[in-house]
Amino acid sequence: MKFKRKIANLIQPKKNFITKKRLREDEIDFERLRSYRLDRVRKELEKNNLEACILFDPVNVRYALDSLNMSVYNMHNLTRYCFIPVYGPTILYEYFNCEILSDHLNLIDEIRPAITWDYFSNGDQASNQLDKWIKEVKDLSSSYFKSKKIAIDVLNGPAVSSLNKEGIEVVDAKSILEKARVIKSSDELICMKAAIEVAEIGITKMRDELKAGITEDELWSILHKTNISYGGEWIECRILSSGERTNPWMQESSNKIIQDGEIVSFDTDMVGPYGYCADISRTFVCGNKFSNEQKKLYSMAVEQINYNARLIKPGLSFQEFTDKSWILPKDYYGNRYSVMVHGIGLCDEWPAIRYPTDGGERSGFFEKNMTITVESYIGKVGDKEGVKLEQQYLVGQNGLELMSHHPLEDI
Repeated sequence: MKFKRKIANLIQPKKNFITKKRLREDEIDFERLRSYRLDRVRKELEKNNLEACILFDPVNVRYALDSLNMSVYNMHNLTRYCFIPVYGPTILYEYFNCEILSDHLNLIDEIRPAITWDYFSNGDQASNQLDKWIKEVKDLSSSYFKSKKIAIDVLNGPAVSSLNKEGIEVVDAKSILEKARVIKSSDELICMKAAIEVAEIGITKMRDELKAGITEDELWSILHKTNISYGGEWIECRILSSGERTNPWMQESSNKIIQDGEIVSFDTDMVGPYGYCADISRTFVCGNKFSNEQKKLYSMAVEQINYNARLIKPGLSFQEFTDKSWILPKDYYGNRYSVMVHGIGLCDEWPAIRYPTDGGERSGFFEKNMTITVESYIGKVGDKEGVKLEQQYLVGQNGLELMSHHPLEDI
């Protein structure tokens, strides 16, 4: 079904600038990539007996329409969103005066100014703006989701209450989008490879620049600069620590000065070119001389990742994987990482497979063309240092295929 494209009051920019090609750009069929992703969203909606969704999360908007604008800002402000029906026009509701930014995206049938009702944007007019947004949703419902049920991923309390008063039921769109995103197309895999290659350029530079006297923040900034210079987008966290700050895990980088002989561990969490995530963890030792205790920690982390990776193949249930997974010794279990395995795509994605005592997803199965990371953190409770490693994989026909190729340390 075709719909006439509507974009109001736009001035076409002059296109007389020169651009530099990004990694693997010529290998990606962007129209095929976009069509695949939008089709996945619509099929998942249909599978769940839903007629439409409204998406505010910039990652979900990016997946459905490949449209982006001030992503981090819009993660905490409801000022940009899109409407995706199973049958009907896709509508992007764009931030103030930014309609032209997505003019090149043919899968967007119409671009309208976003109606915002948050207090920052509207102050004492917020309730009036919310009334306008509710009217807009009611108008969409009369044409495109007559069941009066709509999937929405992010919404505040007043909007949910107001929709319910109008007889419109709100259901969670997050599970819809997570399931849509889980199986990657060939073009998505190329995008992901490009992101990983950029991350590994950054990791190599970090290893080369690691020396006594540099701060954690200075070392971490190398990855940021590399990502931006190759067309990457942002980094989800800034988890890098050294020495005794590596145990327990999850401390973000600081102005601590790194000393010779200290472990330095980090997790990239990098949203790189084309919006895809490179989620790789590495551990170095400043001066590259591992002590016997550091070698022990590192070897255990490598063993856990390799053991768990060998278990995974298409058709293996998450429950069976959990039951058979590498057993973390008791003295280390209190410092365990939050997951053993998680999905990866535009960011960390479903599933999150946790340790046996921690709940998490158990009912699903690994499938071909899922992309995942396998994680390990090894740090004895009460000890000084710990090792964090993480590898990124494609679930292939017969097992996992390694996507992250920056070498582990030769200890």
